[in-house]
Amino acid sequence: MQGRPAGPRGRPADPQGQPAGPQRQPASPQGRHAGPQGQPAGPLGRHTGPLCCGRCAGAQAAAKVARRQHFRAAVFARPGGGLSGEEPTAGAGPTASAGPTASAGPTARAGRTASADHGAEGAGRFRTVTGTLVDVSPHILVVATGDGERRLALAPGGPVWRGRLASATELRPGERVVVRLAPGRRDVADKVWASIGRVAGTISASDSGELMVEEGTTRRPQVVVIAPAAANQIRVRFPQLEPGNLIDVIGLRRGAVLEALIPATAQPAYLASRVTRGRAVVKTAAHTFSGSATWHEPAEPGEEPRGIAYPAVDPAAGCAETTLTAPGPAELPYLAVGSLLSVRNECTGAARVLPVTGCGAAARLFHDRCLTCGTSPRGRVADLTLVSFAELGGDLERACFNATVTVWP
Repeated sequence: MQGRPAGPRGRPADPQGQPAGPQRQPASPQGRHAGPQGQPAGPLGRHTGPLCCGRCAGAQAAAKVARRQHFRAAVFARPGGGLSGEEPTAGAGPTASAGPTASAGPTARAGRTASADHGAEGAGRFRTVTGTLVDVSPHILVVATGDGERRLALAPGGPVWRGRLASATELRPGERVVVRLAPGRRDVADKVWASIGRVAGTISASDSGELMVEEGTTRRPQVVVIAPAAANQIRVRFPQLEPGNLIDVIGLRRGAVLEALIPATAQPAYLASRVTRGRAVVKTAAHTFSGSATWHEPAEPGEEPRGIAYPAVDPAAGCAETTLTAPGPAELPYLAVGSLLSVRNECTGAARVLPVTGCGAAARLFHDRCLTCGTSPRGRVADLTLVSFAELGGDLERACFNATVTVWP
């Protein structure tokens, strides 16, 4: 019997003249075989996917890789929860499928929690953390809140305001801070305000650069001291600092004294006892009106953190601020304390349904416009609490945003 011709290395060849035995695939430019979906394979034929290290080295390495990926997601994630260059995952929405990937990731959990918030609507969901600063480093804040301590990472390039834009290392433990979280993230700070305060009302006394300001009959008189570095800027916007004139300033809260640094608006040409109004807020539809939304500090530590001081509370509701002589805007409907209003920030698109928690005494005195994004109609339609203003995307140091308010429902 005639033998077959031997192939290379002495192996027999098949009848067609091809060498017997397993065939070697041509190497890719990187020297590896192409795996499924075009993924390269390792030298032993194992495809190098995202979890290759875990399959090759065991459970301990897989856990290390998972921690590294989680750390990378926490540090390099853009606002909204996705990594740079990635699209938001389907699991971030409340209607996503309940697969393992959709339900396990931190982005999915954050999306479900944000969608469950009362009053969070559509685009522009914002959350805040308020409390006392316990510890600070260039990248981490520790804030003591009513529910315990919160450890927050500072987003890369996230602004910190302390009388001006500052670095995180300039913050001091013991200061009151307001932290707005990055959208979709529960542990990443998007912007921080430290010791910020505001006083708006009627000057009742002036003595050696110290002003006494009345904000309303239900609030305590406020002491304002104008910082020397900001004196020229404030005097340009508020040239008359005698009793009876109006003032609205933002600055650093130092105990019971506010160090004024920023004029929140321009001083009206009238005295507080002679409030005059031109064309005011604009009605855009039934029970809907547009104007300027501002913010105020809580009067007492236990005050409701979210709500609106409304400038046209029904006198029959027994509001103590009805003793003020300033008339309310004629275009605003009378409402009782406890009524619900939907407030939309026209600059960010964020909207929330908030309760009327008090009377906007200071808001009734000012007949100004907001210029944050375009020019708003004259008149303040809502005086929000500090937390509500920040959660609607407003920057506290900018004093106001253009708003549309709808009586709910």
